[in-house]
Amino acid sequence: MSEPQMLSTNEPQRPGLVTTLAALTMASGILNLLLSLAITALIVIGTIGIGLLLCAPVTLLPAVLGVFEIIYAARLFSEVQLPPRPNQVLAYFEIATLLFANLISMAVGIIALVIYNDADVKAYFNRSA
Repeated sequence: MSEPQMLSTNEPQRPGLVTTLAALTMASGILNLLLSLAITALIVIGTIGIGLLLCAPVTLLPAVLGVFEIIYAARLFSEVQLPPRPNQVLAYFEIATLLFANLISMAVGIIALVIYNDADVKAYFNRSA
């Protein structure tokens, strides 16, 4: 039996930390989206609809952040020639979710900033420049 031939390419493989970053960002995005919708629903139900005007601006940051995190994580998971640029602003907004008592997203933001400073990850993202 013949072994399948592996095509050798000169492209560097995606570091494991980039996959970890994508998984953490995806999980944080889903968590932010679900938590913001749940908090909004609870306040609207608890105040018989009046809380929608008060709650919508408060839960807007986690909901929008969740959507952007999911989109960015999907781009990181994709197999493309040129990876997306590192998104440190997203990490800063993840840290800002501490204002909404979301400790998990805050931890993901800090981990993301640490991962962005790794030498292999920098080299992987710099090949798109």
